[in-house]
Amino acid sequence: MKKKTVIASALFSLFILAFAAIIVASFSGSNLIVADSKIDFNTTPPIPNPNPSVLALNEAFMEVANKVTPTIVYIEVTNGDQGKKKQSPDGQNPFEFFFGPDFDFGEQMPMRGSGSGVIISSDGYIITNNHVVENASDAGIKVTLTDKREFHAKLVGTDPTTDIAVIKIDATDLPVASVGNSDNVHVGQWVIAIGNPLGLNYTVTTGIVSALGRNLPVNDNRYAIANFIQTDAAINPGNSGGALVDVYGSVIGINSAIKSNTGYFTGYGFAIPMNIAKSVASDLIATGKVSRGYIGISIKDVDGKEARGLGLERTRGVLIQEVQENGAGYEAGLKTGDVILKVDGNEVNASNQLQTIISQKSPGDKVELEIFRNGSTMNFNVTLKPRADVEERLISENQPRNQDTELNSKSIESIGLEVSDMTGSMRKSFDISNGILVKDVKNFSESFERGLRPGMVILEAEKEKLDNVEDFMSVINSKNKGDVIILKVMDSNKNIRIVAVEI
Repeated sequence: MKKKTVIASALFSLFILAFAAIIVASFSGSNLIVADSKIDFNTTPPIPNPNPSVLALNEAFMEVANKVTPTIVYIEVTNGDQGKKKQSPDGQNPFEFFFGPDFDFGEQMPMRGSGSGVIISSDGYIITNNHVVENASDAGIKVTLTDKREFHAKLVGTDPTTDIAVIKIDATDLPVASVGNSDNVHVGQWVIAIGNPLGLNYTVTTGIVSALGRNLPVNDNRYAIANFIQTDAAINPGNSGGALVDVYGSVIGINSAIKSNTGYFTGYGFAIPMNIAKSVASDLIATGKVSRGYIGISIKDVDGKEARGLGLERTRGVLIQEVQENGAGYEAGLKTGDVILKVDGNEVNASNQLQTIISQKSPGDKVELEIFRNGSTMNFNVTLKPRADVEERLISENQPRNQDTELNSKSIESIGLEVSDMTGSMRKSFDISNGILVKDVKNFSESFERGLRPGMVILEAEKEKLDNVEDFMSVINSKNKGDVIILKVMDSNKNIRIVAVEI
């Protein structure tokens, strides 16, 4: 080794020793932690004897989770959209504006989604949500059990009206969920939600029943039956089709929806009552479809102004807005403006409550309705019919009409409405023989707040047919300030409804 190299090495070693000495000196006043220091952890609980009620609830939750979780499945769905051209949500090709209508930028890849399901038979029938499996491709439904076994499921049937579907896997001796009676559910009782939210398999959350009979517009089906159990048990995407159970471990609802601005849980979860799900599942398993009876009417809840205008002593019942020609209600003698107070002796005060009762009956079944009409109550026996799928006749809001400048029109400041007579061709476009046209509605006026809009037609006022504006003015002038007038109106889609307007 060269002399210079030896000297350099010696100097470097001296530098290292000097630096180490400085570091040790800097910490000479500190107590160093040594490896054999020992900590005695406190293992005595601060509450040695918890309240027995709390212990019992804790054990109940654990027992329910242990018993019910094996009856819940994870569902993975591959949709059937492979090969379709990509489009924007409104159905349009977003590049067409720039590149023309023949522009094609490739095929859409299959999409995947997931949800939950509840085993209802030992041989593999499973209840889930329609929206979980409705777009599944052939052989596109995969089911995973808690023991990790995987199966391909076949679709037995779906019911968009209730958002319930049934699938089937080829298995035996499966654990089966216990079905509860959702009619016995009460606001405030403890509930447990079990499912597969956000890809976190077999998650258990707890809460209470926050409300019953919630009516949510969860889809565009005009016949949708929305009568949800609301809960604050955390429900997130992926929980759909899972179980909402009580402290007995009985399934009282099928988790279906959340109300959120973000798409994630914000305190409001909703489940389909189990009695509805059970009835639908039974039909789907037996026949592959649901056979449901219909009265053939359009209905809404009665509000305070409508109750006053119709002469009810208090706000109650369900208002008939339209009666379908040749439907069961039509044949029984029901009329627009009638108020249904009871079904088979049981009071009804919400439209979804009435829908739920009728939905569990079949075509040919008879129901007795107590009706309020013209200040009196009367009973009607209605034999339910199957739904007739009639093609909807639509008229665009913007479709030009034959407007005659000589038509009489009138502005009615007391209700914020401008109306005019109608020509024969205008009435023909609505398939009506009488009525007056709503030309304008003052923003935030009484008429505006009650839902009247330009383009609607007022057919009747106080059950009197209107042939012209003067007929309407006669009815208006017979009223005093604060009185409520009942109008029968038709919108541009030819839907008829009742509107109560305060003078």
